[in-house]
This record gives sequence, structure tokens and C-alpha cells, in this order.
Amino acid sequence: MQLGQRIKQRRQALNLSQREMAERVGLTPGFLSQIEHNLITPSIESLHKISEVLDVPLSDSNFLIDLESKNPVVTADKRLKLTLPGSQVVFELLTIDLKQPMDVFMVELKPEDGNIATLLPRPITEECIYVIQGQLEVKLGEKVYLLNSGDSIYFEGIHLRRLVAKSEEPLRFITAITPSLF
Repeated sequence: MQLGQRIKQRRQALNLSQREMAERVGLTPGFLSQIEHNLITPSIESLHKISEVLDVPLSDSNFLIDLESKNPVVTADKRLKLTLPGSQVVFELLTIDLKQPMDVFMVELKPEDGNIATLLPRPITEECIYVIQGQLEVKLGEKVYLLNSGDSIYFEGIHLRRLVAKSEEPLRFITAITPSLF
């Protein structure tokens, strides 16, 4: 069962109409309908609000994963896609859920997306980024690094100041973050 179906099923179990739930979450009923029909993926911020209204904490439940499947393989068509508030940048989860001690994402970033480091929470983390395609500018403290395809960088997340695509082609990278940000 996909995420949208699980949201709808839980909403119905609580006897909430789409309109009631949308009002509580701060979304339009049409937007919530698109989520429930798996036409769009909610942002992380919306997922948090939805989980609060449905009384299903993201951190200690199977809310984001398919309960019928314990398969550790995440196929390309089954990846959970998350967006950061105030951004169109999509983070594709490469692990089966967000309950692991480490988040692993594939990200596509365009130069016009700007600095996504400012949108990420900054707790004490350790992070590794591997560039698949394009160029990535990483600023740690006052030092700037330019990574090309095949390059990687490892750092403490608290020092991250900037993550920006520097090439004309879309930048694609994989990032592993521990402990989990989400």
C-alpha cells in the first residue's frame, strides 16, 4: 500500500473528512486528495503535520513504509520523495524508511534552486556527499570546496553553510547523514 493510501485509510479510521483533515493540516482539500491518490508527494513539513493530525508519529511508526513488505530493496519506482519547505528540490530516499539512524538520499539540484543548506536543519551530524553528475559547491565554515562528478566529501553537518549546483547541467548527488535529520 502506498503512502497516500495509508494516509487516507488512517484518516477514514479516525472518521475525518478530507475537508476536516485539510483544515487541520493547513492544506486545501484538493491538495490532500492528490496526496491520497499518490499524484503528488507531500513536503516533509506537510508529512509532519499530517502525522500529528493522524496521531501517527513519523519517528516510531510504520507510517511511511509499506507494512505488507519487509523487503530491504527499494526499487526506483517505489522511492519515497520528499521536498524541503520553501523548495522544489526533491530528496529521494534510498533506504526503506526514515526510521534508520542514517538518512541516505539521492538529490537533483539545479543552479536556480540556490543554496539548499539554509533549508536543512542543522543538528550535530556527520555527512558524506558523493557527486554523480555535475558540479557541487560546498562551503564548510569559511572554506569553499568544488566537487566534480566522482568526487566525495565527508564533514560534520554543523559546519555546512552552502550547497549549490555550479554546473549548467542538473547536479545529482547521493548524501548519507547520521543521525537522521527527519
